Amino acid sequence: MSGQPRAGFVDWTDPELRAAAAETGPDVDAALALARRLSPTAAEPGHRSWNYLRTLGSVGAGDLTVARVVEPHLDALAILGQASGTGQAYLPPEGSTWGVYAAHAPGSHLRAVRAGTGWRLHGTKPWCSLADQLSHAVVTAHDETVDDGGDGGAGGDDAGDGIERRRAFVVELAAAGVQHPEAPWAARGLPHVRSTAVDFDDVPATPVGPPGWYLERPGFAWGGIGVAAVWLGAACALAEAVLVRARSRTPDQIAHLHLGRLDAALRAAELALRDAADRMDRVGGDAAHAGTAAPAGAQTQALLAARCRDAAALAAETALTEVARALGPAPLATDEAHAARVADLTLYVRQHHGERDLARTGALLVGGPG
Repeated sequence: MSGQPRAGFVDWTDPELRAAAAETGPDVDAALALARRLSPTAAEPGHRSWNYLRTLGSVGAGDLTVARVVEPHLDALAILGQASGTGQAYLPPEGSTWGVYAAHAPGSHLRAVRAGTGWRLHGTKPWCSLADQLSHAVVTAHDETVDDGGDGGAGGDDAGDGIERRRAFVVELAAAGVQHPEAPWAARGLPHVRSTAVDFDDVPATPVGPPGWYLERPGFAWGGIGVAAVWLGAACALAEAVLVRARSRTPDQIAHLHLGRLDAALRAAELALRDAADRMDRVGGDAAHAGTAAPAGAQTQALLAARCRDAAALAAETALTEVARALGPAPLATDEAHAARVADLTLYVRQHHGERDLARTGALLVGGPG
């Protein structure tokens, strides 16, 4: 077998894009430039889905700060493209940079109210990454014109809030009324990607899709799969260091054990992503543009995303554990890129909520088709 390329954990990623991300990070301005260059990729989910996921995984393998800039930018553009079939589309300005702010937290409530022929946002949105460095964002808010029979949303985003009241809006982040209150950002991972709350005080907004569409469209699940691809890319880059070391010396059985555990977790997650890409293409971009999915289809897409995120999160956590045991403390103390990747991935993968998300996967299995 001499002369044949030897498989590596990152061999599924694009080496040129991986290198570009590594050279760019952790410069946010340079990462935004790369995000703009990759903007055409946002049209690929549902048509060339594996290329889309591979792009995100490659950027994640290169640098996670860059991936945290690129992934939401592409997701926002994908959302805007999918909205074209709803009659409420928005054409992004040339050179614009985007975030997606759809998180919810107790005590934070963002309302969308009619103002003449337009819309205005009032309230607070948590976890708004890079809001002071981007030009635009897709933001979810409660459509106050929709009567869901609840209590009007009193008590925060989780109270009286069926998905029929959630609606996506475009906002210009430089608009008057967008405020960035002082808040701590003590993160050791992703320190350059500040993700704190933003206040909206009578901020003009443009609706994207009808009420409920944002959460019910197939693309909502696909966005979650994209994040999983980033996690897996970073996990594979971490694991690659163990493989390189093993090939540079005579490995013992413990080194083989670490590699076996890494391979089992990483390859399983990769295969989950490849399967998801095939299934996304079968659904097709036209279906994503058409608007709301049928309930059974939406549940199938949700299960697909949950499986990918569960597998990628397990792969990331396995990589963090096995790489630390295989390499010891030295690279954490002396290798800037390695130490940053460990810290970044540790924080980023906590977007997967562990046992709570696994329980949700179980509930999807009980309640709907696989």
